[in-house]
Amino acid sequence: MDFEKTTEKESHYNHLEKMSINEIIININKEDKTVPFAVEKAIPQIQALIEVVVEKLKKGGRLFYIGAGTSGRLGILDASECPPTFGVSHDLVIGLIAGGDNAIRKAIENAEDSTTQGWLDLQNYNISSNDIVVGIAASGTTPYVIGTLKKCNEAGIITGCIVCNKNSPISKEAKFPIEIVVGPEFLTGSSRMKAGTAQKLVLNMITTTTMIQLGRVKDNKMVDMQLSNNKLVDRGIKMIMTELNITEEEASNLLDKYKSVRKSILNGRK
Repeated sequence: MDFEKTTEKESHYNHLEKMSINEIIININKEDKTVPFAVEKAIPQIQALIEVVVEKLKKGGRLFYIGAGTSGRLGILDASECPPTFGVSHDLVIGLIAGGDNAIRKAIENAEDSTTQGWLDLQNYNISSNDIVVGIAASGTTPYVIGTLKKCNEAGIITGCIVCNKNSPISKEAKFPIEIVVGPEFLTGSSRMKAGTAQKLVLNMITTTTMIQLGRVKDNKMVDMQLSNNKLVDRGIKMIMTELNITEEEASNLLDKYKSVRKSILNGRK
């Protein structure tokens, strides 16, 4: 089947500048509602990638996200939220973006055109066949990602991808491709919209499911979260109260002593 770049197709809506604010946001919302259904169709692909991610991480490997622009930023966002949410080290899930850290805040558009820089960026982390690399690119054509996945495959490193077009060059390169076909954007070609939302939903699935499988969740609670602010401390106290059926003061004392929700629950049961 031929590659079709649906992310660049003409919007279903014309003359956006003539719409009222109400019409614009209703139509954006109408398009956004289609995204979860597109994700649903790709659940078998998502599951296949997660299974290999879990396998690699259980054996001491790492998960790398690599992308450019919005896609790269989404990967970095997901990676950066794993340590505070699940209490894992910052080098377990790593996000890389074309153009380096400067590209997180400011667009460096030509950075994505290099087919060699992504592999060089991975060398800074001593990438090996123990790890897994997931390319993120709405179009499925970003040279920075294609070149990186190609080199990873040559080096025996398992590869995956999250793209929003069928049969793209990136999905053909990835061993575990995920294709979320969301169709044309409300604003023609603005893939930070539906495509970005789809990628975020899939990233949520990958890391949340992986961390549950790695034992970083108890029941439905983030028992390994970092207690980095008052809100999270209060949440931790409530978890301990519920789990041990004790008072707020008792739970607070346990948390003060053990500095961890998981440890507080374990020691509170003794």
